[in-house]
Amino acid sequence: MESSKPAAQTYEKSFIQPSMDEFGEDHKQNKVEGSLSTTLVSNGCVDFLGRTADKQTTGGWKASPFIIVNEVAERLAFFAIAVNMVGYLVAEMQQSLPAAATHVTDWIGAAYVLTILGAFLADAYLGRFKTIIIFSCVYAVGTVLLTFSASIDSLRPPPCTQKPCMKATDGQTAFLYGALALIALGTGGIKPCVSSFGADQFDETDDKEVQKKYAFFNWFFLAINMGALLGITLLVYVKEKKGSGWGFGVPVVAMVSSIFILVAGIPSYRYKKPMGSPFTRFLQVTVASLRNHFRGVEVGCEAHLYEVNTKESDILGARKLPRTVQYGFLDKAAVVTDPEANGVSNRWRLCTVTQVEEFKSFIRVLPIWASTIAFSISFAQLSTFFITQASITDRSLGSSFVIPAGSIPVFSAVNAIILIPIYEKLIVPILRKRNGHPRGITSLQRMGVGLFISIFAMASAALVEKKRRDHSQPQKPISVFWLLPQFFLMGSAEVFTYVGQLEFFYDEATDGTRSISSAIFLSEIGIGSWLSTALVKILTSATGGEEEGWLRNSLNNSRLDYFYWILTAINVVNLLAYLLVARRNKGRGPRGIVRDEPAVDHDQLGEVKRSEDDKGEFRSVMF
Repeated sequence: MESSKPAAQTYEKSFIQPSMDEFGEDHKQNKVEGSLSTTLVSNGCVDFLGRTADKQTTGGWKASPFIIVNEVAERLAFFAIAVNMVGYLVAEMQQSLPAAATHVTDWIGAAYVLTILGAFLADAYLGRFKTIIIFSCVYAVGTVLLTFSASIDSLRPPPCTQKPCMKATDGQTAFLYGALALIALGTGGIKPCVSSFGADQFDETDDKEVQKKYAFFNWFFLAINMGALLGITLLVYVKEKKGSGWGFGVPVVAMVSSIFILVAGIPSYRYKKPMGSPFTRFLQVTVASLRNHFRGVEVGCEAHLYEVNTKESDILGARKLPRTVQYGFLDKAAVVTDPEANGVSNRWRLCTVTQVEEFKSFIRVLPIWASTIAFSISFAQLSTFFITQASITDRSLGSSFVIPAGSIPVFSAVNAIILIPIYEKLIVPILRKRNGHPRGITSLQRMGVGLFISIFAMASAALVEKKRRDHSQPQKPISVFWLLPQFFLMGSAEVFTYVGQLEFFYDEATDGTRSISSAIFLSEIGIGSWLSTALVKILTSATGGEEEGWLRNSLNNSRLDYFYWILTAINVVNLLAYLLVARRNKGRGPRGIVRDEPAVDHDQLGEVKRSEDDKGEFRSVMF
């Protein structure tokens, strides 16, 4: 107690990390200020006029419906294109089935990996709302060009009447791929921003709004599946009846509508200003820590760590972060080696504690990110081989209606649409009453459940494919409803895994890395698609090529079930790796403070423990 005053005085002079007493004083001051204006947000958001956002007139469920409806329209367009593209490349562009499947997964992969670019532009320069609007326009242009490709005869090869078929010219292929590139770029700009922009509508410091934020994530995921449902039913039916021109033309209307819907909510939104490039800040921490390391600087209990002497951090719009001991090497970037050099502004030589902690928070999510990529390899089959399987089954529904092959993923989307309200309204309250957790189970638990279900999804797909191949007859193929279990299980795995990831990556992000964190989560879908492509090419080459290998132009002569068993084995290994990583994860506390011990007590893995912390914690109750 005797040293508290000198410590404070030292901080004033040398910008040393403040003591917890000072945090307590700031908290009291904030509490007093809050009593004077309880309706204003305290997370740095502003309204469309640039004023501090008012909870009574902005954000919350006043703004969220615009964002959710926008997501429905955008996902409708994306899924309508994705599920029709393999068939379009095979039937219209005269590509082989394995080549078409790999091209579609490559395209989907590029769309999601480009989210890193969109997140960078949003955080550094444009802000989330402007990024969404700009890239939505790019997306719309891409859908227009794709419609031209499907509608104008000179932009695709002539119909194949006899073998060998005439291949698409380089110009025709370039035009199509250019349209798909614009759609991928548009997706990359929209996807990392829209979920974070929706979450920005809820103030994290308001307990009531925090609970609404987690409900938003569930309903946002429901919107994704609503869009998917419309895209793979209504638009696939339009494509079957009216042709590819109409099938790709309706998404143009959907995208333009989504832009107008989002613009309509401008007065109701809460906006966060761009905070500069997080990648630049990460690189500055790396350079400064390495520089001080080679100079022999050590981080000890007596070391002075640099922090600005202001209420907010020097990252525009970001709150200060207290120091944690994990990844202590990076603390060298904030060690004050010259106490007289007050007001140092060269961040390549000396970083603030907040800047270092921001980088640490980013590093902490990478193991979880890496250990869930394998799920995306299995998920990529929904838009490729699952649909190809469906195309050679009996899809009759009654005596006069045949289900379009591209609409079969409706089984997965309907499952998600049914499961999410049940989970949100029935299961969560029961689990919350049982273990006291605000969300029923933690984000990490939810991801673990999804990864566990994915094993059975791919095993089911392998067993059904073997039955289809062994008993398939041209005159009497098996019913498409034999595929229902694999679609149902994959849809269930998606609900648990992706919503858990949405929650986890947003919770673990700092103020300056929200969009980047969302992009990292989404990029794993892209990387998983690319890994699926690589796996298909490796297996095709290793087993005899497209004519004699496991994956041929004709599924009746292929061994697709072997491919599915390999994915099942990958999912088993991935789940074990995830459990190991999740057990060691150090989640953030209720106010963003990171534990210095793993989030799980290794000695009590079978026991459900109640904790104040509802973020980043993994318990073994589901296993």
